[in-house]
Amino acid sequence: MKIQNLRKEANWQERLESIGFGYHSIDNVPFWVDDYYYEITNKEADLIYKATNELWEMCLEAVEYVIKHKQYAHFRIPPYMIGHIERSWENDEPSIYGRFDFAYDEEHQELKMLEFNADTPTSLFETGIVQWHWKKHYFPELVDQFNSIHEQLIQSWTTLKPYLKGETLHFSCVKESLEDLTNLEYLRDTAIQAGIQTKLIYIDEIGWADSQFVDLEGEPIQSIFKLYPWEWMVREEFGKNICLDIHQAQWIEPSWKMLLSNKAILPILWELFPNHPHLLAAYFEEPEYLQHFVKKPLLSREGANVEMYYDKEMIYATEGEYGHEGYVYQELATLHREETGFSIIGSWVIGQESCGISFRESDMPITTDKSRFIPHVIKY
Repeated sequence: MKIQNLRKEANWQERLESIGFGYHSIDNVPFWVDDYYYEITNKEADLIYKATNELWEMCLEAVEYVIKHKQYAHFRIPPYMIGHIERSWENDEPSIYGRFDFAYDEEHQELKMLEFNADTPTSLFETGIVQWHWKKHYFPELVDQFNSIHEQLIQSWTTLKPYLKGETLHFSCVKESLEDLTNLEYLRDTAIQAGIQTKLIYIDEIGWADSQFVDLEGEPIQSIFKLYPWEWMVREEFGKNICLDIHQAQWIEPSWKMLLSNKAILPILWELFPNHPHLLAAYFEEPEYLQHFVKKPLLSREGANVEMYYDKEMIYATEGEYGHEGYVYQELATLHREETGFSIIGSWVIGQESCGISFRESDMPITTDKSRFIPHVIKY
């Protein structure tokens, strides 16, 4: 796994914008890296594929364990949501996607799970569409990429279609985020290609009337995909209506995903699968014998409020608004490093199967919302 360079093209922004990628830069600093990329081997791609599938199965076992043994206190979940979570699990409410974040130690060829972005994972459009177009642009000859995201999304929606409630699947996100809207519209487009009737509604446009959620036309919302975190929803004024809804609207992602999107799942996984080769040791309390570790808030997003310790001395920290909900402590991983920065691998599971990867690169060893996206190809 190594970085390869390309000649920087003058019109790279226009090329990306032509396919609907409008947030390629943040404050005029490139978020998308167009002039270098990761080259990985088939062996490395196969390792990621197998690890992702195995960890997904382990995560499902962990959800079953948490629900069976009522371990909700670790997750700081509002008590009124527990019944909803259990029903969504017992009813096998469907999940479309998730993204594992991996650290790759090339020297030891070890792949370690950092966390699982199970509810509202970002960079799906970049991974599934933008880097595929990038590959076709720079490598029109036969070069492969670990990327079947688009096909897998359409197949997943096709499989899900008979089990949707009502005739329309609503899609929702916040108004103010171009990134969220782009990813949401990409997901909605794949659902349309699967033959599903869809409707866009922003989160703040969702109404409540006659004990049910309604859209702007007053029609009941019976199935809805929301690119909006469960932990935000359940703490807002309308959150308790989720359990009062007479239709019991079908939410995608389902509420049982609250357990997997919470960092509390990391110590649970370590308890269930101790010393597993793809897991890092993780605990609810700081263990005395762990010299090098990362302190993570249960609900932090995009690397906020993360503290990194080496020999029990803090060496890096990020700012943010998280931490009041509690922390977990995770063994410090060895990140892949190049001259351009530190990188982690994002590995997508869609329709119960690993189907694509992305790379995020940072100047420091904590990945944040400013971390760069790097495309990749597979070297034969």
